[in-house]
Amino acid sequence: MGDDDECCSTQLIDGSGEFNVTGLDSFMKRVKLAECGLSYAVVAIMGPQSSGKSTLLNHLFYTNFREMDAFRGRSQTTKGIWLAKCVGIEPCTIAMDLEGTDGRERGEDDTAFEKQSALFALAIADVVLINMWCHDIGREHAANKPLLKTVFQVMMRLFSPRKTTLLFVIRDKTKTPLEHLEPVLREDIQKIWDSVPKPRDHTNTLLSEFFNVEVVALSSYEEKEEQFKEQVAGLRQRFFHSIAPGGLAGDRRGVVPASAFSFSAQQIWKVIRENKDLDLPAHKVMVATVRCEEIANEKFSHLTLDEDWLAVEASVQNGLVSGFGKKLSTIIQKYLSEYDIEAFYFDEEVRNAKRQQLELKALQHVQPAHQAMLGHLRSRALEHFKKGLEDSLKRGEKFAASVRNCTQSCISEFDQGCADVAVQQANWDATKVREKLRRDIEAHAASVCGEKLSELQTNFEKKLTEALVLPIESLLDASGRDTWASIRKLLRRETETALAEFSTALSGFELDQAAFDKKVRDLRQFARNVVEKKAKEEAGKVLIRMKDRFATVFSHDNDSMPRVWNANVDIKQITKDARAASLKHLSVMAALRLDDKPDKIENVLFSSLMDGTVSSPVSQESNIGTTADPLASNTWEEVSPKDVLITPVQCKFLWRQFKAETEYLVSQAISAQEAHKQSNNWLPPPWCILLLILLGFNEFMAVLKSPLYLMAGFVILVFVAAMWYQLRSSGIFRNGILAGILLIISRFLPTLMNLLMRLAELAQGNPTPEPPTAPTFLTSQSFRSQTQNLVPRTESIPDSAVSSVASSDGDVECTSPMLTRRHTFRVGEEDLT
Repeated sequence: MGDDDECCSTQLIDGSGEFNVTGLDSFMKRVKLAECGLSYAVVAIMGPQSSGKSTLLNHLFYTNFREMDAFRGRSQTTKGIWLAKCVGIEPCTIAMDLEGTDGRERGEDDTAFEKQSALFALAIADVVLINMWCHDIGREHAANKPLLKTVFQVMMRLFSPRKTTLLFVIRDKTKTPLEHLEPVLREDIQKIWDSVPKPRDHTNTLLSEFFNVEVVALSSYEEKEEQFKEQVAGLRQRFFHSIAPGGLAGDRRGVVPASAFSFSAQQIWKVIRENKDLDLPAHKVMVATVRCEEIANEKFSHLTLDEDWLAVEASVQNGLVSGFGKKLSTIIQKYLSEYDIEAFYFDEEVRNAKRQQLELKALQHVQPAHQAMLGHLRSRALEHFKKGLEDSLKRGEKFAASVRNCTQSCISEFDQGCADVAVQQANWDATKVREKLRRDIEAHAASVCGEKLSELQTNFEKKLTEALVLPIESLLDASGRDTWASIRKLLRRETETALAEFSTALSGFELDQAAFDKKVRDLRQFARNVVEKKAKEEAGKVLIRMKDRFATVFSHDNDSMPRVWNANVDIKQITKDARAASLKHLSVMAALRLDDKPDKIENVLFSSLMDGTVSSPVSQESNIGTTADPLASNTWEEVSPKDVLITPVQCKFLWRQFKAETEYLVSQAISAQEAHKQSNNWLPPPWCILLLILLGFNEFMAVLKSPLYLMAGFVILVFVAAMWYQLRSSGIFRNGILAGILLIISRFLPTLMNLLMRLAELAQGNPTPEPPTAPTFLTSQSFRSQTQNLVPRTESIPDSAVSSVASSDGDVECTSPMLTRRHTFRVGEEDLT
């Protein structure tokens, strides 16, 4: 059984009549009664002492009321009034166990507490169980008849009818069928009702207007326990959903919300206790004051519990209620009219004062709902404004015009709603809420305006970025004489185009002139910032761009064809031209020139870094001093510090690094040119050949005249040719005579042995297949790879920096892209293998 199903009980009123306020509040918290709203029921039980009331409640609702111990005699077990939560009953049901009547402990004459407790039970309970013995039915002086008579009479005088259900429980039913017992019991109850004096308004009121009478019979608990339990279980089922239509208390009236149960019970008990003799004050004014107060409080209480009002109040919490003002005006007028009718015979002055108090309290009570309705109207109007503004902007309407139209429409809608929720009896002003709505509209419009302006500016900034970045990067990469002039022209053209469209778009927002000018300035400044940012980014890559420029100019001719480093090429002049092109790029990237102001950066760089060997492409009108280093500074003359991209000191350092990293490319070209020269001069000089002919003429004639010498010479010639072929020495002297001789010596013996073995195998008729000859280009590739592997270096060389050497018809071609570090070019003897 969970915590919600556990029984919880407390003593509500002790035997001396003291109300246990703390205990009731604690009980309500434990059973979470306040959360039930109107979905709860109260069941009370009355009856003679020791009639088994507590036992019946415990079996019926699984409560834990104290029961009488039959073995100790019949005595009082329940003192005062006790409350307990019924376990397993839906909705939440509270059982109330009253002290038994006609007890010997209180005496014969002290019946005041019995009457008070019975009246209290009838006042707050939805269902009252009247526990009575079967043998009391039909008896004139049965135990409950005097009590019921008194209760009916007082109930008529002090309380409006609640339509309480009286459930008579006949205990220890005899063999007489219930069909015979019930008519007798109902007849006794009707006699008691008829005998009770009634007010004039209720002289002919039927018992059924105040009470629902139900009768049930139970077998003896002691003699027929199992049958008793079965009957109680059947009765228990009737208490499920007892407040639903058709239930035991389905037509109850004047239900107090669960959260007010404690206060209501206290007040009812207080009224009952203050009227012990059940008489009203005699004094006229006092009667008028008390009764009018009671009536006013009763009407106000009824108003607060009115089903129509509660429905409206509940609906207000969820949103707008159609016809709110008319409904509230009708409800308030209804209870004011009832007050006027019931208080008509009391003192006029007192009656009118209490009526004003009732009207004021009623209006104060419903005013939060009225304010909530105004809040809903304001929220709805604000949402309609937001939606209308959004739709209007989607249709392409101008922002300011859309705001005006939507504001006017929503304010008009709010005013119409205020007229609908106005209460007739009140004169409430909705000006503050209306002003709050207008402020909310203005705040939302300002927020949307900011978002749209930001979005608009972002879009144009994006367009400007796309229009400027790539062209500027291309112009800076080309870095010609008119680079910055082209950039200024591009910036001006794209900026003016964007500003024209931007101004047209801004006109729809109807900004003041200052805000408009600021937006235009911001966009113009953004375009300039894009150029500056891109220039700074490219300035960070200046060394890479300079080396690329150098490699392009140095390694390619005017027709963009790779250079062939033959003897006719002037490497020195080409190097100067390539460096001049790179220095030109550095001068372009040294500073921003967006303001079209002249400067001397290019002159200073060429005069200081080219050692006067290359003239600047621009005029040399200004004379640079020779006594001081113009690059020993952090600023450029005639250039604003904010426009400096690369300081003079940084240019000097970059130039030094640039030269160091391009020296290898130059040295590689020089080496290729030297190799080309040597490849064309491997034969002895002509004078040596002529000298050999003159000095060896006699020997040559002797060989020709002697067949033996001729044969021997022929054999030697064939052998030398074979050795030459085997050594594959066509290009052996390309790297010098000494290197070629050393290479021949190192290969001679292995080649000779290989030749003799082949001759021997040929003589035996089993020739060895000749190994395939490596293609010339493979030999050339091997030479290039070995040459590069022998170049010591501290950094890796990019793929673009790999130099290539190819051999074709005795010419040497060397294509030399730029490298990133200075290297030493060294060729050893093993490079020729």
